[in-house]
Amino acid sequence: MREYEKDPGAIYRQSFATVRAEARLERFSGGMEALAIRLIHACGMVEVADRLAFSPDAFAAGRAALMAGAPLICDCEMAAAGIIRRNLPVANEVLVTLNDARVPALAASLGTTRSAAAVELWRERLQGAVVAIGNAPTALFHLLERLDQGWPKPALILGFPVGFVGAAESKAELAHDPRGCDFVALRGRRGGSAMVSAAVNALAAGLPEEVGT
Repeated sequence: MREYEKDPGAIYRQSFATVRAEARLERFSGGMEALAIRLIHACGMVEVADRLAFSPDAFAAGRAALMAGAPLICDCEMAAAGIIRRNLPVANEVLVTLNDARVPALAASLGTTRSAAAVELWRERLQGAVVAIGNAPTALFHLLERLDQGWPKPALILGFPVGFVGAAESKAELAHDPRGCDFVALRGRRGGSAMVSAAVNALAAGLPEEVGT
């Protein structure tokens, strides 16, 4: 059996040192650099740094929203499960509507997926929220459609749906026209719940000077 590192602190430090050594982080600063590093740490692929699209104030907007008590709205339970709740600045509510009993009927009436139909239940909580989409492209498309129709605007949209049908296209649409919202999106087919929750965790942790580390 080969020797391996067993000290959790050493593993953590070495992991982030490797990310910093291997990833191209020059275009990031402050909070967005911290967010990019956490994304890479979550997926093990340094090249995702090159695929990130974001608005200039994305990190600041998301962080300010959380500090003000805004809810986190997730498209699936897996995205919510990856959020480190103890780091949320004011015990922010984490909301998932996918398994709401009303969703199947909504999906049938709208002729769409359950993930998209679940977005219909976000409206009352959407203003100033942080939206974390890590699974379904149809959820992101549906949110953008509703924003076009005048729905309340979230403070930040984290667009990380994954897959071969609609994932790249939904994120391209978000990056092209974020409907007046700040955003972070991972271009292409890659994404997933672990990545979007890593982005949320970066926002929750804040910058080192904020948390005294």
